[in-house]
Amino acid sequence: MKKQLNVLISGGGTGGHIFPALSIANGIKDRRPDANILFVGAENRMEMEKVPAAGYKIVGLPVSGFDRKHLLRNVKVVARLLKSMHLAKKILRDFKPDIAIGVGGYASGPMLKEAQKKGIPTLIQEQNSYAGVTNKLLAQKANAICVAYEGMERFFPADKILVTGNPVRQNILNCTLTPQQARQKFGLDPNRRTILVVGGSLGARTVNNCIAAALDTIKADSEVQLIWQTGKIYDEQARATMQEKQPGNVVQQAFVSNMDEAYRAADLVVSRAGASSISELQLLGKASLLVPSPNVAEDHQTKNAMALVDHGAAVMVRDAEAADKLMPEALALVKDDAKLQKLSANISKMALRNAVGDIVDRVMQIVEQ
Repeated sequence: MKKQLNVLISGGGTGGHIFPALSIANGIKDRRPDANILFVGAENRMEMEKVPAAGYKIVGLPVSGFDRKHLLRNVKVVARLLKSMHLAKKILRDFKPDIAIGVGGYASGPMLKEAQKKGIPTLIQEQNSYAGVTNKLLAQKANAICVAYEGMERFFPADKILVTGNPVRQNILNCTLTPQQARQKFGLDPNRRTILVVGGSLGARTVNNCIAAALDTIKADSEVQLIWQTGKIYDEQARATMQEKQPGNVVQQAFVSNMDEAYRAADLVVSRAGASSISELQLLGKASLLVPSPNVAEDHQTKNAMALVDHGAAVMVRDAEAADKLMPEALALVKDDAKLQKLSANISKMALRNAVGDIVDRVMQIVEQ
């Protein structure tokens, strides 16, 4: 009989880190139903709610990101980091993991660093096309590094890299509706060209401002309709604008829970360029217009977007130019069937379709060797 398998999964902060982490956990459970899985996240972040809702235990660290604009505030950040490293040691002592998996996000760094000090095997899941500082440091002692893009030996030891792609929420791949049926689920015209606007789990100020400013134009366009996910932070403001403008061809929601149906309804997706979002768009073959967030480390979203643009697999509008360009480009693109088909075909070619299986294979190789 195999001994109990203890797996620690660390990271979070946004849906882009949490959903892949949960997919990996589910994949491990499918392979080893006896596995004992513990998540470690950052206190007061989204994972502290989402992970228990998915049926897993989670412990929070008081860790937070460095403030690149206000350097004096980082005194508290360093104090929290030191406290987190102390707590990480206790978690490892109590849980005794056979492997620690880092998916990115604030908690990943201190947790994997302490695991490596104790000689516990570690696996890094790097989602972006441009590696962050923390993962570059952790990579030297990691057993394996699972990546989503070719050419990552620029950042990591080549012999540790496995190109797996990013795990995505399994439910987005399971939609059985036609696009027409999906549009009707949102109370929209089944035959109108449909744009899905998503700003990530936390919302996107620039994208939301562009939509709000263009509502009169959208309202007057009889060929087009929108599903607009604003994020919780911008929900109240967006509702007020919707109430004022009353566009019958726009559905606004704070958070779209039925993303599988939203994707199926869409002819075009307007999105930030987070790694998880891009992986979903690749797997679904969705024509997309990407607006990379400027508020991320190493400007990695622009690099993610350019990896698609260079293959003719997406259109990009820079955040600083979005006020002028985003909605005119989106409204023109959604009516250009030839361009939509080309974008869809090219982004589909970039999809890696067995990410969870390949990552779990590597986890099992490490713990069984």
